[in-house]
Amino acid sequence: MNKHLFSVILFVFLLSFTEIKAQDASPSPTPKVEEMQKIDDKQNVQPENLQGVPKIAPNYQSDDKTLPDLGLVGVDLMQQKPLSLKEAIALALENNKDIEVSRQNVRLAEFDLTAADGFYEPRFSGNTQYERATIPNVSIFSTNKTTTSSSIVGNARYQGFIKKFGTIYAAELNNSRLGTNNPISILSPQYNTGLTLSVTQPLLRGRRFDNQRRIIEIAKRNLSLTDTQFRQRSIEIITTVQRAYWDLTFSLRNLQVQRDGVRDAKDQLEHNRRLVEEGQLAPVDIIAAQTQVANFEQSVYIALEEVGRAENNLKNLIAENRNDSIWSVSIVPTDSVELDTPNTTLPEALELALQNRPEIELNTVARDINEIDRRFYREQTKPQVDLVASYTSAGIGGSENANFRSPFGTVCDPNTPDYQTCLLRQQRVQFNIPLGNKTAKAQLGRTLVEGERIKTQREQVEQNIQVDVRNALQTVRTSEARLRSAAISRENTEKQYASEQRKLDAGQSDIYKVLERQTALTTARSNELRAQTELNKAIAELQRATGNSMKANNVEARLRR
Repeated sequence: MNKHLFSVILFVFLLSFTEIKAQDASPSPTPKVEEMQKIDDKQNVQPENLQGVPKIAPNYQSDDKTLPDLGLVGVDLMQQKPLSLKEAIALALENNKDIEVSRQNVRLAEFDLTAADGFYEPRFSGNTQYERATIPNVSIFSTNKTTTSSSIVGNARYQGFIKKFGTIYAAELNNSRLGTNNPISILSPQYNTGLTLSVTQPLLRGRRFDNQRRIIEIAKRNLSLTDTQFRQRSIEIITTVQRAYWDLTFSLRNLQVQRDGVRDAKDQLEHNRRLVEEGQLAPVDIIAAQTQVANFEQSVYIALEEVGRAENNLKNLIAENRNDSIWSVSIVPTDSVELDTPNTTLPEALELALQNRPEIELNTVARDINEIDRRFYREQTKPQVDLVASYTSAGIGGSENANFRSPFGTVCDPNTPDYQTCLLRQQRVQFNIPLGNKTAKAQLGRTLVEGERIKTQREQVEQNIQVDVRNALQTVRTSEARLRSAAISRENTEKQYASEQRKLDAGQSDIYKVLERQTALTTARSNELRAQTELNKAIAELQRATGNSMKANNVEARLRR
């Protein structure tokens, strides 16, 4: 009894304490209804109440269930052109504009070399002229009011070179016939004939090497340079065509994979309908299968677009111009997608690259040109000393002038022509010694520094090639592993899909798992194909990295003549 009384008293006490606390607490102000509505309007704006946003086709829905035709823009799919990789490479090398420019550069270099070497061709020159003049007489020795004179001149010169020693030799023949009525001229007509032989031989500067020989040697190296650049561009084009070819191969086969996916989805749809008729599936499961068909059909059109892009990319590499007939046909790659992976080690690949890569040859040519410049400018630091030797034979002959009157008596028998011959032998040394010769020394110093720079560049080129080869070889190995994994994934996915179909028929699975396995199978098939073509592109990249693209594809790039 006492326990019950104690409980009641405790309950009353606690209740009283709660009421006191409630009375002591300050009541919170209650916002007005209008203010609450404004707050709600600011914080909870409904889409239909957005200001400044127009309603555009609010009730849009597509009722068109027809599918467009499978086709490529500007391409007649009924006209197919089988094309091998080698044929594609040959067309690209024949029609590619960059390759054609490289060919033209090589031909230009050939003409430059011919022009430079033409400096040492023998030269034959000459001139002939006739002149007749009548002038007033201003001489005390003549009684003529005017003097009439005429001349016929004929000269010829032959000049040759000895390129090895910088020697210049020449032979010059001068002939003239002079006629006049001047009484102080003994002979009329007068014949003058002269033969001069000369040789100029550099003794120091220019004997071993001069500027013209430098130009010829550089022209030879430039020809080698342009030929190497032509080969380098050919390798780049070959690699690009290989990538484009395998991209098109993947796109076409992936299109078939997606179409196979549509076929499998439609087969599954018909299978589901039979199960619905048998009461094993609910009618709603047909909708899921129809959705699967529509999704795969979307993938088909996406794959078709990829085919168009890949085909246009390859055509752009091999077509002669935009009017080429190949643009309107469908290209069908004929090469097997399964290539033999090169079995090479890193040291072998690196050695092959250092032997074949055009970058090494380009650096070698630059080094050779630098050595030519170094040799020339070292020659220019020498003083110029030339030995010049000449031999001249000259003769004068003619008939006595009928108008001749000598104030000093008889000079010669008028019935006997007078002939005179003059022989002149001359040797001299010409020299030109610049004081200090700073220009030649500075140019020589520049070529020495340039040689050091080229050497450093070669080390960097070799290192870059090593990295390139390493990466290419690693990509091949990785692509092999990816292909193996993709093949295993595709095989297992096929088994899982078949197993899930059997479970569905036995009532142990549902349609959604089956469709999931079906999608995974299509993806696995596409991934395996992608892995195979990526391996092929990796092999092409390894060929490029080792400089072996032309030999590996049995291609010989030649100049058009």
